[in-house]
Amino acid sequence: MNGFVTLIWFIIIFSVVVVSHEFGHFIIARMNGIHVVEFSVGMGPNIFSVTRGDTKYSLKLFPIGGACMFEGEDGVANEDGELSSGAFPNAPVWGRIATVFAGPFFNFILGFLIAFIMVNMIVIRDPVATEVLPDSAAAEAGLKDGDRIISINGEKVNLYEEISLYTAVYEYDMKPFTLEYSRKGEHISTALTPKYMPEYGRYMLGISNSDFVELKGFDNFKYSYYEMRYNFKMVYKSIGLLIRGRIGRKDVAGPVGIAVNVVGKTYEETKDLGWRNVLVNMLNILLMLTVNLGVLNLLPLPALDGGRLLFLLIEVVRGKPIPQEKEGMIHFAGLVFFLCLAVFVFFNDITNVMGL
Repeated sequence: MNGFVTLIWFIIIFSVVVVSHEFGHFIIARMNGIHVVEFSVGMGPNIFSVTRGDTKYSLKLFPIGGACMFEGEDGVANEDGELSSGAFPNAPVWGRIATVFAGPFFNFILGFLIAFIMVNMIVIRDPVATEVLPDSAAAEAGLKDGDRIISINGEKVNLYEEISLYTAVYEYDMKPFTLEYSRKGEHISTALTPKYMPEYGRYMLGISNSDFVELKGFDNFKYSYYEMRYNFKMVYKSIGLLIRGRIGRKDVAGPVGIAVNVVGKTYEETKDLGWRNVLVNMLNILLMLTVNLGVLNLLPLPALDGGRLLFLLIEVVRGKPIPQEKEGMIHFAGLVFFLCLAVFVFFNDITNVMGL
């Protein structure tokens, strides 16, 4: 039963993330007069499809992806095999840029909406050290109860949870912090190296927080932005660690790993705490994944939205597009690479799930 519930949560979360992304492409394409040949949710063979107007809407077997296919993009033509006036290459360049960018942008819109819901369901903690643990890194650096963390390594800190993000990154990089904090209106900067605390089983600064923020006025919007920013930080810092080779294969997860090790374990740990706790944690996973998809798709790599945006921006600078055949070959090479990567991630998930 738990496995079935996990599967349902996984399908809901992935479907919402994918649909928001593809709907962004779809709605902005339609606004710019671009013909959408097919809007699909899932991958693999069709289990249901319907045609409305000149667009086919499909639901496919495997709920791990989706597509919004435009006429004239990557060789997709209309039924006559020719390109109509609504084909993607025939649209104004800024209309095409808006259409491609809309997918990741709608992921961020979804992320903000999810963060807004969460902010009204959870407790918010400012980055204030209500207690500095004895013999901790923070105590050795001179921090005292009541000090407010302003920034770490020059990056502004808005939420108490962000401090844990920096200590998590430290476990991979092992680089000391430059920490700025305020005490009675005075700003103080200090160097600090997190210490491994055996009783907690991880590296920590050694501060705790028990004061919750009372939201007033437009605070909901402000802290929704902070939650979005926090997840954005997690993504780009993880990408940085991956590029620098600080993250191993056991730290990488695809759909199977997310379903079992993230969604499944989260449900198991929270199901006895009530539906509200389960919902908040699932919304948190949804927030993390939608921001993740938005950021990754903006990377300037072939076959991704970021790669297509790069070609469109080159077209703006040159005043004419890159020949479609050449661009198509580059995106095809990127697609082959990502398909190979997907196979690797799948088997990596299996080995991680089985503990190999």
